[in-house]
Amino acid sequence: MSRIGRKPVILPQGTKLELKDGEIIVSGPKGSLRRPSLEGLAIDIDGNTVVVRRNSEDKKTKGLHGLMRTLIANMVDGVYKGFERKLEIVGIGYRSELQGDNIVFYLGYSHPITFPLPAGISAQVEKQTLLTIKGIDKELLGQTAAKIRALRKPDVYKNKGVKYAGEALRKKAGKSGK
Repeated sequence: MSRIGRKPVILPQGTKLELKDGEIIVSGPKGSLRRPSLEGLAIDIDGNTVVVRRNSEDKKTKGLHGLMRTLIANMVDGVYKGFERKLEIVGIGYRSELQGDNIVFYLGYSHPITFPLPAGISAQVEKQTLLTIKGIDKELLGQTAAKIRALRKPDVYKNKGVKYAGEALRKKAGKSGK
């Protein structure tokens, strides 16, 4: 049996989990999230604990067991505490600014890049080179951070670009001259 899948998910005070028509709805102080339940799994709610059980022992269901438990745990954490991701912009003249629901990036191209934030994601520019994005959906937050990073990936020769805070980059040596 899956070690992660058999762990119960504890619902903190103020969060609520419901099952309606094969859909999991988690609501809490920060908002509400929905996700379809995966096939072959049963979800038992007992007070403030949630346990995911398998209905069969086939390979596909075994593979989805731990995934469903982790998805539910992330939904619960998101509506209770929320998630955040920090991005650093490194490079001379590279910066960002917030304009309404858009982030405008100046990343060394001939034009500024306007990045619209998806619904449910908020951003905060602490310095022009430090950006924090927040949201309750961990999957959407990670995808948004990856799209922002892809605007100008860190260059391995100059270490310039958009990177995650705390990301260790290995700088490559350039061509050696004679």
